[in-house]
Amino acid sequence: MKRKYVIAAAMAACVAVSGQRGIEEQLQKLLIAESAISQLYVEPVSDSVLVESAVKGMLEKLDPHSTYLTPKEVQDSNESLNGNFDGIGIQFNMVQDTLYVVQPVVDGPSEKVGIIAGDRIVTVNDTSIAGVKMKEDAIKSRLRGPKGTHVKLGILRHGIEELIYFDVVRDKIPLNTIDAHYMIGSDIGYVKIASFGATTLQEFKDALAELKAKGMKSLIVDLQDNGGGYLTAATGMANEFLQRDQLIVYTEGRSAGRSGFKASGDGGFKEGKVVVLIDEYSASASEILSGALQDWDRAAIVGRRSFGKGLVQRPVDFPDGSVIRLTVAKYFTPSGRCIQKPYGDDVKYSDDIVERLHRGELMNQDSIHFADSLKYKTLVEGRTVYGGGGIMPDYFVPLDTTQITPYYRLLSARGVILQSSIAYVDAHRKQLERKFKTFRDYDEKFTIDKEYLDIVRKKADALKIEFKEDEYEECLPLLEMQLKALVARNLWTINEYYSIIGRRDPILKKGIEVITQ
Repeated sequence: MKRKYVIAAAMAACVAVSGQRGIEEQLQKLLIAESAISQLYVEPVSDSVLVESAVKGMLEKLDPHSTYLTPKEVQDSNESLNGNFDGIGIQFNMVQDTLYVVQPVVDGPSEKVGIIAGDRIVTVNDTSIAGVKMKEDAIKSRLRGPKGTHVKLGILRHGIEELIYFDVVRDKIPLNTIDAHYMIGSDIGYVKIASFGATTLQEFKDALAELKAKGMKSLIVDLQDNGGGYLTAATGMANEFLQRDQLIVYTEGRSAGRSGFKASGDGGFKEGKVVVLIDEYSASASEILSGALQDWDRAAIVGRRSFGKGLVQRPVDFPDGSVIRLTVAKYFTPSGRCIQKPYGDDVKYSDDIVERLHRGELMNQDSIHFADSLKYKTLVEGRTVYGGGGIMPDYFVPLDTTQITPYYRLLSARGVILQSSIAYVDAHRKQLERKFKTFRDYDEKFTIDKEYLDIVRKKADALKIEFKEDEYEECLPLLEMQLKALVARNLWTINEYYSIIGRRDPILKKGIEVITQ
């Protein structure tokens, strides 16, 4: 009975898509095939394996975000947004049988050794996990483990031909979703949100209260690299800015009908200038928030076109604890724009960001073209905005790769920069604490000396990273800023780190320019 129930539920999902044959005929066909394989195949076959393979096969024919999760995968997925767990501290997606790092958890084990967004983990403890059809739960089991245990990761990084290796010490993973909040000048608040989880709204309210107490009158919300999360967190955030009964987002599907979310009017920042920063990795909940604020002319959007993930998944629960997350609708901004970018058999969905780079979209706004049918109007000022997938910013900022030389990439990839900062602080902590009583004093007076740079050179030489003087001189301003920021993080908090790093971020620079106009 259990097997038939699972097959029937999966078949219903398939028939809902095909709509070409009756449910009974389709279900009978699937049951006959499953029964024939389980009873007649030359070797014994697990019923659960057959059923799961059938479910996954059906979902693969639908869209990029309809997925099947085993009970263990359900537990792991919920952990990433709800609680603590022991592991290496990364958010990831499986892209074409390769584990792709969406972002490392801030101050987690992976980030500490130098793993960055965009890395592809291809080996774990010298065992290949890429291109071998390994199940995702098997990969997770290799990455996770008790706090204090070690795991060796082999990583492929864009721009570096050979594999680079990291020894990661597993730890309890913090799941705060706001990376940083601080003041820029006397009256501009800044909040960087890494993802939208169960605690995001309360974290934001706490940050907002703290910034207001420091004199904040306008606010920059940084959603760069934010891959999304809970819908309720995004709508709750939007509610903080919008007036009563203003539509935040609506969903619409073939069977689901139309359903909308409106602001209650009790938000904590309904007045005052707002700028939202996005880039090509801002997705899902990030797009719901930025799209709502753009459509109501509540915020200026600065950066590059967002990812374009606007499909609504509904869980279909099975008795064994596994779940289908089935796409049942699409997200639309208040003006009617569909957030979801195109997908299908003729679309290289997972390569979209790379394709944007090749087309020049990330470098030049003139490379972005919209059909007239994709033009929409904002709901207050009547400004032109665009649909077709993702949120197009009001102010475009090209991707900045200056000063990021091959030599700098290697220093960063091999963990030299981070390890050098740790070594420097270990040698000078007491001296630094005596000399700089406050971060402001440190920020104004601390400079990178020869000793600090010598540590970098020695660690690079020890790893046989070839020194190239021209590349070193070109990247030196960026390197020195990174080294200074890392010392600040070691002496104070992640807020101080971002307050230094942000000065080089062209999207943040543009955001400050816009908000002070």
